[in-house]
Amino acid sequence: MLENYFPILLFLAVGLAVGVLPVVGTKVLSVILGHDKPDSEKLSPYECGFEAFEDARMKFDVRYYLVAILFILFDLEIAFLFPWAIVLQEIGWFGFWAMMAFLGILVMGFIYEWKKGALDWE
Repeated sequence: MLENYFPILLFLAVGLAVGVLPVVGTKVLSVILGHDKPDSEKLSPYECGFEAFEDARMKFDVRYYLVAILFILFDLEIAFLFPWAIVLQEIGWFGFWAMMAFLGILVMGFIYEWKKGALDWE
């Protein structure tokens, strides 16, 4: 009975080892080999060779989020094409025309957002 659970136990042990050993190993090595000598230069923010000129918590333009959401939306919709293409022989013409209707609605949404200027970036 217990031999049936051995692969699960082995999987959990390997997963735990892969997740914990690098963290513990780097901590142990940093204690053994590392030198803790902080100074103002080491603790200062560093961006491409010069001091940071703005706050890291600045607000982004709303258009960035709009384009990102639209990309995710249309990217997820296109992901439905892969399983459809695999079973196209089995679902026949009904499945084909159902997907064409789906893609038509998708294209109409894309044209609508294009006409509204959601994809324009100044």
